Amino acid sequence: MLPNEDFSGLEEKIGYEFQDKKLLLQALTHSSFSNEQKINKHPNYERLEFLGDAVLELISSQFFFEHYPEWKEGQLTRVRSSMVCEPALAYCARDISLQKYILLGKGEEATGGRERDSIVSDVMEAVLGAIYLDGGFEEAKRYVHQWILSDLETKQLFYDSKSILQERAQKASKELTYRLVSESGPDHDKVFVIEAWIDGKCVGSGTGKSKKSAEQQAAYAVLMKSPQENL
Repeated sequence: MLPNEDFSGLEEKIGYEFQDKKLLLQALTHSSFSNEQKINKHPNYERLEFLGDAVLELISSQFFFEHYPEWKEGQLTRVRSSMVCEPALAYCARDISLQKYILLGKGEEATGGRERDSIVSDVMEAVLGAIYLDGGFEEAKRYVHQWILSDLETKQLFYDSKSILQERAQKASKELTYRLVSESGPDHDKVFVIEAWIDGKCVGSGTGKSKKSAEQQAAYAVLMKSPQENL
């Protein structure tokens, strides 16, 4: 372990204590941090992410295959893709505050890497790969079921909020648009506020690190206010 690095809080959160602490250290190490180390250089998470990605695909495929026997291959593929895509994994990672434990280089830290979905989702898969190597398939499966494949109905509503709201608006013959309200912060750490409008009326707003994320948040806010199909 590196001096002053304590990942016990993360282990406690996910309910798994590593026998080989170096695996967890590697899973949390970004290449930018590794490249800055002049001595005691240790590997970054990329190989573990590769392994974790494969383990996640198998576990999630088995989960949907067993829980939805009436679904055809196409539907299984679409739902699996939406549940394990980059934004979905980043969402799940933040649920366990994984971003707090990532080791980043100074440059990557300064440009907002700790909140970047691409990095956080990669680390989520790397931790899975590390658990698989350290504790075996059943521990990896428990981790996926508890932190990625839980509360699927709410998560799917969030991930698909824009398309769901668009479908409802079209069904009701109403026009859905999104309007940028404000944009603030430095280029590497922008914050966007966007409103969702239906037939000339503001029905919800959202905030995000990108326009797409803010639109998704706005759509989700509308769906939460009106869970039924009436708009």
